[in-house]
Amino acid sequence: MLVPLSWLREYVDVDAAVEELAERINTSVAGVERIIRRGVADEDGNLGRFRVGRVLEAGKHPNADRLQLTRVDVGEDEPRQIVCGAWNFGAGATVAVALPGAVLPGGQRLEQATLRGVVSDGMILSERELEIGPDHAGILVLPDPVEPGTPLADVLPLGETVLELETTPNRPDLLSVYGVAREVAALFDRPLQPWPGTFPSHVPSEQVEVEVEDAEGCPRYIGRLFREVAVAPSPAWLKARLTAAGMRPISNVVDVTNYVMHALGSPLHAFDYDHLAGGRIVVRRARAGERITTLDGVDRALDGRDLVIADAERPVAIAAIMGGEETEVTEATTAVLLEAANFEPVGVLRTSERLSLRTDGSNRWEKGVDPYLAEHAARLATQLIVELAGASWVGDVDVQGELPPRPRIEFRPERADALLGVETPPDEQRATLERLGFELDAWTVTVPTWRARDVTREADLVEEVGRFRLDDVPLTLPLRREMFGRLTQEQRLRRVVEDVLVGAGLSEAYTSTLVADDPDPNALRLPVPLSAEQAVLRTTLAPSLVEAAARNAAAGNEGIALFEIARVYLPPADPRPTERWRAGGIVAGGYPVAKGVLETLHEALRVELRVERAQEPSSSASSFLHPGKAARTEAGWLGELHPALLEGSWGAFELDLATLFAAAKPVPVYEDVITFPPVRQDLAVVVDEAVEAGALVDAAREAAGAELRDVRVFDVYRGEQVGAGKKSVALAVAFQSPERTLSDEDAARLRERIVAALRKRFGAELRA
Repeated sequence: MLVPLSWLREYVDVDAAVEELAERINTSVAGVERIIRRGVADEDGNLGRFRVGRVLEAGKHPNADRLQLTRVDVGEDEPRQIVCGAWNFGAGATVAVALPGAVLPGGQRLEQATLRGVVSDGMILSERELEIGPDHAGILVLPDPVEPGTPLADVLPLGETVLELETTPNRPDLLSVYGVAREVAALFDRPLQPWPGTFPSHVPSEQVEVEVEDAEGCPRYIGRLFREVAVAPSPAWLKARLTAAGMRPISNVVDVTNYVMHALGSPLHAFDYDHLAGGRIVVRRARAGERITTLDGVDRALDGRDLVIADAERPVAIAAIMGGEETEVTEATTAVLLEAANFEPVGVLRTSERLSLRTDGSNRWEKGVDPYLAEHAARLATQLIVELAGASWVGDVDVQGELPPRPRIEFRPERADALLGVETPPDEQRATLERLGFELDAWTVTVPTWRARDVTREADLVEEVGRFRLDDVPLTLPLRREMFGRLTQEQRLRRVVEDVLVGAGLSEAYTSTLVADDPDPNALRLPVPLSAEQAVLRTTLAPSLVEAAARNAAAGNEGIALFEIARVYLPPADPRPTERWRAGGIVAGGYPVAKGVLETLHEALRVELRVERAQEPSSSASSFLHPGKAARTEAGWLGELHPALLEGSWGAFELDLATLFAAAKPVPVYEDVITFPPVRQDLAVVVDEAVEAGALVDAAREAAGAELRDVRVFDVYRGEQVGAGKKSVALAVAFQSPERTLSDEDAARLRERIVAALRKRFGAELRA
């Protein structure tokens, strides 16, 4: 949002330096991205070198067919001879002149020059050379007779300082100069000027026919009819103001609609009334097969969900987004229908997304324009069209549905002090709210219409008080104990998971909760999605991680290892989904690498990792894992990514953190370090193919007891030596006692107990 200071100061009289003004706005209202200085600099008397001139003589340059040689009165004893390349003026024209020594916008210093053998003692200027408009085809001819030699700054806005603001989506009121002025008035405790615009004299002589078929999509529509309209270029002040605000001047009528939108925040539209079939407006949804060619020259197919402005025969505008070519205001227009309306934001957003068409107007409507603003916008636009286009206001209509009521909130000053940690006298809190437009009856606060969308509860009012006290907040923490936050056990464990996964070499990824589709057909779909790619609340992290890994692989990255800790939303038993925290990961290198990561994680949480082969992957993993390389854990799943999804060998996992944390030991248990040496042995047993290696490990631990300090699988063999349907599982064991050094006989006894247990439970045979 670009805010020219001269425009801002029309609405609030504040004499603070621009740097102070920017700092205060940046602290309490909206981010100030930069301060822009446009046009002619007012330094070292530079403005005095720009003057009004009157052309006394004009004729062809003696040595150049495309140049004009002029003599111009600039209020000095003798006229100045100036060579000019434009031909849109002649003797008697009042023009803008820069004298030698003047510094033009952009930094160029003008000097006396010789052009084709003739001295040029100055420069006759165009709009663009002064940065007050885009026109560079000819020089700027001033419409009113002004005394030669008058400082040009007395006639035109030569220099302008502009604040570039970054506003938040919840503050559409700040997408207007008047809205920013309201905040500045509150910041500096200065009076805010009344809403701009006054009604010209009006005797309605014609009926304006407007029908609103969809009051939900358009709760209000004001139509104003003007006759005897003279469409022409806008005056220099209006062009300069629009240019400084980042908009391109077009014509007086169109410029008025853009000016009012930027001034008040309510977009308007002007139709050529004579091109409206039947002379009527119908606000309705588009019908099957309807199309429209919009002002940008694009032929667009409409959807039955699109709200359109139609005449008696066809759509003439996409409501709140862009008008149509057939009713565009042109130089031939003599009758104008002005639209000042209010549109429902979600529908505008959906149509804008579907058509990939965003405009300054749709940007405001999507955020929610004050529904009561249309009347103020219509008044200001009416005044300007009558004044600038010589129009007669001959008819109007205001079709109004049910407008939303203003919220009423009970407010407690002491609660504001408690939440902010800064004491603010109640009278000061009241004054702050009233300066911002809130009305107070005792401590019942009525919210102004322009803030009704984002101020709905007491905490919002506390924020309004607090943002005006930010400079007074001390650098020390509040003394009240309840102001300090503490991590819950679950939050502490989540941090442990993050630290362990990072330590295992994985990088944290952040992906969207909203996805295009989900493996679970019952996943919750948004009734009004932001886009087709953000339509479903995901039930698993896996698709997003696979997509992130694929992008990294396509970029040529190696050793990719990603994890994410986020919520998933399981299909609801009632209208609300079940939210669960999950930790998911994907690593290059396949199943062994992923399993190693989980082993490290479980060890850190002091939870035993039990892995069971899954004949069928879990529902959340079934479409991602290789059918023969999928496993279940007590908290989730683990496996090899299906090769059709991503080239190479990839391991993946996903754990339900609540289930994992339920088994975690919250307090570390420390054991004495055993100083007696362990006895290490290997043993291999032949078992049926169906016997899981993890089951053998569990049985060994149970049989040997506490003196079996470690057991792990280090090899699995299948082949002729063990026979069909069999496999050999090799176990590395370590026997150790905290009380003494174990003998070979002790180790043999423990080994035999393990072999006996495996033989009894699994029919295992010890390999030689």
